Amino acid sequence: MRYFGNSPQVWMKGGTSPVSEADHAADAYLRETLLAARPDYGWLSEETVDDPVRLSARRTFVVDPIDGTRAFISGLPVWGTLVGLTVDGDAVAGMMAQPFTGELFYANGSGSHYEGPGGPRKLTTRKTTKLDQATLFTTTPALFKGEARNRYDAFERQIQLARYGADCYAFAMIASGSVDIVADPGLKPYDIVALIPIIEKAGGVVTTFDGGPAEQGGDVLAAATPELHA
Repeated sequence: MRYFGNSPQVWMKGGTSPVSEADHAADAYLRETLLAARPDYGWLSEETVDDPVRLSARRTFVVDPIDGTRAFISGLPVWGTLVGLTVDGDAVAGMMAQPFTGELFYANGSGSHYEGPGGPRKLTTRKTTKLDQATLFTTTPALFKGEARNRYDAFERQIQLARYGADCYAFAMIASGSVDIVADPGLKPYDIVALIPIIEKAGGVVTTFDGGPAEQGGDVLAAATPELHA
C-alpha cells in the first residue's frame, strides 16, 4: 500500500499498457509467498515471464498483482489483487483483495464470501432477469471494434444503466449483488480466473461471448443470472 497515491514509477509495456513498480513488488511478494507454501503448483502471472513448465502441473496459481493499473496510478480505488487457482484447467478458487478499502472477495469450497466494512457475509448475486432492469459495466466501449462495437451498442441500448471502468471491481460487484452484467473483450487468463469462482459460487454465470469456458480469457461475459446471460 505504500505505493498507492504516492506517484509510483510507471513504465509502458507493449507501447500501450502501463505497469508500475507496485505491480512488480506485489508480483514478487505473491510468487515467493505462494510458491513457498505450494512448491509443486504452477505459476501464471501478468508480471512474470511465462514458464511452460507450469503446463505439467495439475494445480496452477493464476495471478494479476494489480488488476486495474491505470486506476491504481490515477489514485482510484477500483483496482484489486487477483489470485486464482485452477485444477486441471478449471477455476476452482479465487480471491480479489482491495486493500485500500479493506475489502476481500473470495470463493472456496464453502461458497463465495466477503470480508470488509459492514462485516463478513456470504455473497449472492441479485436475481435480475430482464435487460431493461439491469446494470451493465464494461471497461470502455472503445475496446469493441468494427461490427462488435455495433453489437455492443445495440446491447447497451437495452440496458437500464451502463457504466464504464472498474476492472475487477465490477466483476466482484456482480457477486455482491450490486451489478448485473460485465462484458469485457480481450481478457487474459490472469484477468478472469480468480473472478470465475467468486461469481459462479454466488449464483452467477461466466463464459466467453460464445458460451465457452472463460479460464483462457478472451471476450468474457459475466451475468448475475442465467436468464440475463442467455
